[in-house]
Amino acid sequence: MLSMKPNCECCDCDLDPSGTDALICSFECTWCEDCAEHLGGACPNCGGSLVQRPSRDAALLVGFPASTERAPASHACP
Repeated sequence: MLSMKPNCECCDCDLDPSGTDALICSFECTWCEDCAEHLGGACPNCGGSLVQRPSRDAALLVGFPASTERAPASHACP
């Protein structure tokens, strides 16, 4: 199950786990659409491709909540 990190690792903006505004790599590094675009679609941590994170239905978030642990900003936003 995806951890559904709550923020962009670049600009620290909030990301909705039931939305489609996040992109992730295979290690679940998490980026907002704007930062991912500036990164050229490649994760700066591992070099992997960034793809749209699947959304989690709001009803499922009750039993399977998104992570509340914020990912530290590991890169300055482009």
